Amino acid sequence: MEVKEHFYADDPRRGPEDAWTTLPGVDYFFIGNGLIQAAVQVCPANRGTPVGLLIMDPERLGTKSQALSFDPVSGLGPTILEVEVGGWVHSPRAGRVWAAWVEKEGLPAVKVKWRDGGLSITETFYCPDPGKPRLARAITVRNRTKGSLRVILRTGVRDLTAARRSEIPGGKERPFCLEYRLAGRLGRRRVELAWCPLTRSSAAARHVWALASRFRSSSPLLDHFYAASLVQLPSNIAASGKLDGSIWQYNREWTRDQAMAAIALTLSGRFELARTILFRLFSQFVTRAGDAVDSSQRRPAEECELDQNGALLFALETYTLWSRDHTLLKRCWPKVAAAAEFPLKTNFRHSPSGLLHNRREFWERHAAHGIVDGIELAHQIWVSMGLSAASRMALFLNRKEESDHWEKAAGKLKKAMLSDERFSLIHDGAFFKRRNTNGEVEEEIHPLPGTGLAAAVPLFSPGRHLLNPDTSTALPIAWEFVPPRCRLAAKTLRRIEELWNQSWRGGGYGRYHVTSEPDSPGPWPFPSLFVARAYLEAGDDARVWRVLRWLGGATGARAGSWFEFYGPRPVPPYPQVGIVPWNWAETIILFIHHLAGIRPEWKSLRVRPRLLAGVDGYDVNLRVRNCRIILRVKRAGRGVKPGFLVDGKFLPYSEDGLFLPYPRKDIRITARLPLRPKKRAR
Repeated sequence: MEVKEHFYADDPRRGPEDAWTTLPGVDYFFIGNGLIQAAVQVCPANRGTPVGLLIMDPERLGTKSQALSFDPVSGLGPTILEVEVGGWVHSPRAGRVWAAWVEKEGLPAVKVKWRDGGLSITETFYCPDPGKPRLARAITVRNRTKGSLRVILRTGVRDLTAARRSEIPGGKERPFCLEYRLAGRLGRRRVELAWCPLTRSSAAARHVWALASRFRSSSPLLDHFYAASLVQLPSNIAASGKLDGSIWQYNREWTRDQAMAAIALTLSGRFELARTILFRLFSQFVTRAGDAVDSSQRRPAEECELDQNGALLFALETYTLWSRDHTLLKRCWPKVAAAAEFPLKTNFRHSPSGLLHNRREFWERHAAHGIVDGIELAHQIWVSMGLSAASRMALFLNRKEESDHWEKAAGKLKKAMLSDERFSLIHDGAFFKRRNTNGEVEEEIHPLPGTGLAAAVPLFSPGRHLLNPDTSTALPIAWEFVPPRCRLAAKTLRRIEELWNQSWRGGGYGRYHVTSEPDSPGPWPFPSLFVARAYLEAGDDARVWRVLRWLGGATGARAGSWFEFYGPRPVPPYPQVGIVPWNWAETIILFIHHLAGIRPEWKSLRVRPRLLAGVDGYDVNLRVRNCRIILRVKRAGRGVKPGFLVDGKFLPYSEDGLFLPYPRKDIRITARLPLRPKKRAR
């Protein structure tokens, strides 16, 4: 595998300061409808444009400086709103801007407020309809003085300027609206802008947003995380299903990342977009042989990310169960079968154990990083889970022979990784990452000399470069591949604790032991959410809150858009760190799969909620098939029997949850969970 894909030409030191993705304290509020993609940049420090607007073509992945509204000389400066009064120009200033997610006429929107001189300005950004590549910027200017003011509003995009004159009486306000449109051919778009009457949301746009699943609780932090993820994940997906693995960073796509996005979209009620992604993955990202594209490339067998096959099959089953749309499964069946069979090829099978082996690990390190042929935990877990999903889907289609074959293969993988006397992936009572094909635990790696990879990273520093612990070992606990409250899970999670605050302060888990990091040392949000989900199932609410509060204090938290990781990075040769959609996917999975506990199965609907310590309850309104599940989760008060009220009918509580026949109409469920000691939540 060549190392050139790790290097990028994007150098933010050349050009305006806005080219930097990691401006101090920056927040990016992403909005979009698949035809236009935008981000409102809010910078609280004196670095970068205080309120800037990035407009992008979602079908064309690129760096931040390649945004259609980015000027090569002045960055996002032309997009700022200026209000001129009597020759004095008023504009937002760093540290004096308020920004938040709001709902405008039934649509998600970004509201920005600022004051300067005698003016109060409100700017609201939103996509008014789903079928046109346009963005509205509604502006309200309030005159806080007693006298009438003549104003000139001015903003622009690159070399385009839009100005509007008006007069505002003392103590009054006046609305304005600006519309941005993408024009030109696909892949060669340009931005056009014009003043227009106040743009109202369309019925079609309101319908799309109304379908989305809602989550509300007694915790403002939880509500903010869910709402921000619910809006921003679909906002960054093109109508074709295209999605950058990290916005402005990679300009590449991964089957695994998009499979996780499809799961989250499904759980959050966005079935149509999930279907688009899954169809594109099976038709374009899975070859006839069954291997799956990663980093927008097809790999040789020894470097395939085998877990991608399992994740994609699992995502398809999740979509099918939630939506009851069987047409996608039937249409994609040849590729489904190929994806299931591919990891079972002889060249991947370790003959003494039956486990899967190659030279690629879960986090994409390879031979240049010192990865040798071996047996990766995450590959066994995801392929086993995916084969089980494929088996159930085959059985639904009355393909019993394939169903039996895949279920048997899934069981053998699981049994071998858990209990093979020589090659299991359990050592000293805990999961570990990787074993060599000779049976030795792979504890450290030795990078190859002269690879050309950045030298100023831990992997190329003197000393040992350890592989364990690794946050991927939390996955079998988070997905309940093993019982989350067993000794194996407990000891695995204790080992993972070594990854918290390794060589930094402030919190967060590194994805693995920092000494083997070929990138910069620092905490990663979505692996930290792996661990949070595992801790939630293990019953350790305090450590779940620790992750959530760390995310709540990280740069980007006000918008709910988190970077891939937090730490210094050698840029170039490595690309600037970007915003990772997988963060939003993991957040939605945490809320719907774990906290709300809605889990459709083939024969019944399972409801198994969990209530975090310090939270009084949740109200969840979810789209499941053609119905809405209106779920209220709360603790049973003293003297109140735990259980479930289903449209007023009481059913006893079980730790395994409630199993119901699929409803044919909307139903209301109240879950009264056993009383647990309360801890105050922020």
